[in-house]
Amino acid sequence: MELMLDGLRVVVTAAGAGIGRATAELLSGAGANVFVCDIDTAALADLTTDPLIGGVTADVGDTASVDSFMAKAVAVLGGIDVLVNNAGIAGPGGRVDTVDPQDVTRTLDVNVTSMFRTSRRVVPLMVDQRSGLIVNIASTAGYLGFPYRAPYAASKWAVIGLTKTMAMELGEFGIRVNAICPGSVAGPRMDHVIELEAEASGRPAEDIRTGFEHQVSMQTFIKPSEIAETIAFLASSLGGKISGQVISVDGHTETLRT
Repeated sequence: MELMLDGLRVVVTAAGAGIGRATAELLSGAGANVFVCDIDTAALADLTTDPLIGGVTADVGDTASVDSFMAKAVAVLGGIDVLVNNAGIAGPGGRVDTVDPQDVTRTLDVNVTSMFRTSRRVVPLMVDQRSGLIVNIASTAGYLGFPYRAPYAASKWAVIGLTKTMAMELGEFGIRVNAICPGSVAGPRMDHVIELEAEASGRPAEDIRTGFEHQVSMQTFIKPSEIAETIAFLASSLGGKISGQVISVDGHTETLRT
């Protein structure tokens, strides 16, 4: 069954690589008009060679930058039907008493407050049109403890709380809000997470990687495209009554203690 997304107006944050890029490419390939941002200008330039994908450099941790990005998205697309809040950082690694409070603040700002920055601009538009979809990228760390990654886990728990609350506030206007919780996603970002945990715990990186695989029932990492496919389903008519849900795409994470 093909997901027909012709003409859908989609905004994706941090689309230069990984989940964001896979989402932008899949949705544009299904006929959507996509506008993206990323802090990496070179990655953004490479992505926007696709005629159905436009974008600007923006830092989701900066309110003025997000306001400018969202204004340009509306001007280019003529409105917004789907917002994918994908931007996030790994944050610091280490036992809670060793973490620098400034690193905690930065993690929460990028992973949670950025979603307020984008949503405050898109919600009035969706209320006026009485329709819309907001997808917040959380993590399996958003409902499980994650040793040596307290700031990241705290931010993703907050994303789930934000998602549930927004769904309650906006449902009467036909606006759906869902969170997707990826498991361990293959790629450079996961490699960095493994390095952080190896450094914090004093264990070999390969042992950490094996531990991540074995903590999943299907004993596998997730591909960015698999998250993108879930977003495409939610954006299609098939997902028209799915809201307020926390959807794990992770092969069933049993624990986050590696």
